[in-house]
Order: sequence, then C-alpha cells, then structure tokens
Amino acid sequence: MNKKEPKVLHAIRKELKELWSEQKAMQARRFFKTWKGEYGEGDLFWWLTVPSIKKVAKKYKNLALDDIVSLLYDPIHEVRFFWLWLLVLRYEAAQKQSDELWQKEVVSVYLENMQQVNNWDLVDVSAHKILGRRLLHKPKKILYTMATSEHLWTRRIAIVATWMFIREGKVADTYALAKILLHDSHDLIHKAVGRMLREAGKKDINALYDFLDAHCTVMPRTMLRYAIERIEKNKKAYYMKK
Repeated sequence: MNKKEPKVLHAIRKELKELWSEQKAMQARRFFKTWKGEYGEGDLFWWLTVPSIKKVAKKYKNLALDDIVSLLYDPIHEVRFFWLWLLVLRYEAAQKQSDELWQKEVVSVYLENMQQVNNWDLVDVSAHKILGRRLLHKPKKILYTMATSEHLWTRRIAIVATWMFIREGKVADTYALAKILLHDSHDLIHKAVGRMLREAGKKDINALYDFLDAHCTVMPRTMLRYAIERIEKNKKAYYMKK
C-alpha cells in the first residue's frame, strides 16, 4: 500500500462521518436489531441516508480495489455499505467495458469477503447487482450451495441474487431456491423469499399461482404475505385462508 492510500481512506471516513446524526443513529439501532441477541448485535451506525452515501461514493469510484476491501472491515455499518456500493459501481463499469477480467475480480472479492455483507440492507444493495448480474447467463450452482448455508446472510444473498434474473424475465431459479428455503427458520429469509416471489409474479403470475397452490399451506405466513402482496384481492384472500 502506498503512502497516499491511508489518507484517501481517512478522507472517506471523515466525509461520511460529517453526515452523522446521533438521533438517527439510535433509531437505526432499533431498526436494524443491534441489541444483544439480535441478528445485528454490536453493529455500529452513523445513520447516513443511502443517497448521501452513494453521492460520496461517486467521487471515489476509481479507488484501488485493495482499499475498497479494507473499508468492508470497518466497524461502522455505513462504511461497509459504502464499500459495497463502490464494488457495484466497479462491476457496472467493468461490464460496460466488456472487461471480463475485472468482472471476475470484483465477484471474487465479493465472495471472498461475503461474511462482511452482514445485514439485510447490505445484502439487498449488492447481491443482485454483483453476483446476480454475473450469473445471469452462467451456471447458477453456487446459489443452490449458498441457499443451504448455515450463515443467514449467505442464504439471503442466494435468493436476492435472483432479482437480476427476474428483471430479465427468468424466474425458474427464484422458484427453485424459494422451495429450498421454504422451511427456513429466520424471518429475514421469509421476507426476502416472499419479496422475490412477489417480483417473479409480476413477470409470470401463473407461475406464482402454481407455486402458491403447491406450497402456500406450509409457507411461513410472513413469506406468504409478501408473496401475495400485489395479486388480486380475491386471490389474496383465498391463499390467506388456506
């Protein structure tokens, strides 16, 4: 690492911290479940808005990849969010330039440091835009392995990654992974699966009805409510009663 790099990282943290709000930080602690025994236990927040983080990130989109990685291990949640958004920007740039080597490197960095993608917003801002985009026209075996992981966020990454497939009208993997995660014990997986089913239904409502007909009686209620959020009222009532 050259002498300039620590100054760059310091400047980033300083610029982000200047947006800090004590009142909003306390709100975030409740919102992101950071109390003892909760899924985000110990996570520290400055409570910065997503637009403000992305605005700062644009200024540093050419930051060296090694520096980007170092930010992911920062104890502050928004610094890790910043890191992930930089990685998203880096992947998008590599894709626009048809730079296969850079695309592979960004995805490799993402997968190698996946344990730091450790809250629902960090997953949701990155999984489909990096891993999902990479796998869109490639074998998706890794997602099925991830869906059986003991690590909560790895499982969530697996299902949220399919959001990119859904946008392209490819819903089969969403339903297949949803079936694997059908009996998951965690509410955050129920919500993520339900959301992806809802989005898949916008592309192919009959495929969603087929899935619901087969599984609605055993689906966690949170998952079911999310999945049927946008369907016809009479259909919604029908599935909720089953």
